[in-house]
Amino acid sequence: MIRFSLRTVGLAAITLVLASIVIFIGVRLLPGDPAQVLAGEQASPELLAAIREQFGLDQPLWVQYLRYVGEALQGNLGMSTRNNIPVTDLLLQRLPVTLELTALALAVAIIVGVSAGIVSAVKQGRFPDYVANGLGLIGLSVPSFWLGLIAILLFSVTWHVLPASGFVPFTTDPAGNLRGMVLPALVLGVGLSAVLMRQTRSALLGQLSADYVRTARSKGVGRGTEVRHAMRNSLTTVVTVLGLQLGGLIGGAIITEQIFVLPGFGKLMVDSVSSRDYPVLQGAVLLTVTAYIVVNLLVDIAYAYLNPRIRLNGGTE
Repeated sequence: MIRFSLRTVGLAAITLVLASIVIFIGVRLLPGDPAQVLAGEQASPELLAAIREQFGLDQPLWVQYLRYVGEALQGNLGMSTRNNIPVTDLLLQRLPVTLELTALALAVAIIVGVSAGIVSAVKQGRFPDYVANGLGLIGLSVPSFWLGLIAILLFSVTWHVLPASGFVPFTTDPAGNLRGMVLPALVLGVGLSAVLMRQTRSALLGQLSADYVRTARSKGVGRGTEVRHAMRNSLTTVVTVLGLQLGGLIGGAIITEQIFVLPGFGKLMVDSVSSRDYPVLQGAVLLTVTAYIVVNLLVDIAYAYLNPRIRLNGGTE
C-alpha cells in the first residue's frame, strides 16, 4: 500500500507541474497587454517599459515561469497588477466562500443522489424507480445557470422565501449565511446528485445480482442486510464518480457564484480576466487545479483501500 501511495503521489506531482506550465502559458496567450491596461491607452513607451520591468513582464517566459514557481513554493503568488494587493491575501479572502458553497453542494449531492440511487435500485421497476430516474434525467439535462435563474424567480421574487443574492459570513450571522447559501448549494448540487443517483443505482443493481448476495438470500438473510452489504461493495463506484465529477463541481461553482453574486473564486477569476490581472488569474486557476489534483489523489488512495485488488494487480503487495 505504501508503494502504491508513493507512486500515486508522484504521478499527481508530475500532473501538477505540467498543469502549472499550461496555466502559465495559457494565461499569457490571452489577448491584451496587462501593462497597457494598467497604464492606460495614452501611456508613454517609457511608462510601459517601467511597468513591465516592475512586474517582470520583460523577462523571457521560462525565466518568468521559474521565478513564479520558486516564489509559489514559498507561498508567494505575486502581487495583483490591478490593486497591488498580494494574490495570496485575495485568494484567502475568497476561498472560504467557494469552499462553503462546494461543501454544501457536495453534501446535497451525496444525501440526495445516493439515497435516491438506493431507493431506485431496491424498488427497481416500480413507481419510486421511475420517479428517481425521471428526476435524474431532468437534473442531468437542465443547465445550472437556467436552474439558478428559475430558483431565484420562484424562491426570491415570487415567494420571498430566500434571498436572491449576496453573502453574509458565517461568523457574523450563521442563520443569514445559511439562508443565503441554500439556493446556490441546491442549484450546484442538482447535477452531481443526478450523476450519483444513476451511478449508485447501476452499481447497487450489479451487486444485488452477484453470487454472494444470491447465496446470502438463499440462507434467509433479510433484505436490509443484503442492501447494506451490497452498498458497501458499491462504494468504490460512488467514490470514483465523486472524484471525477469534482472538476464539473468547481466549474459549476464559478457560474453559480456569478448568478448569486457570491464573492468567491468565480467573480475573482472573471474580474482578473477582464482586467488582464495575470498574477491573480494564475493563482486562482493554479489553486483550483491543485485542489482538483489533491482530491483525485485522495480518491485514488481511498479507492485502493476499498478495493484491494487494485494494489494486488499493481504488483505493490
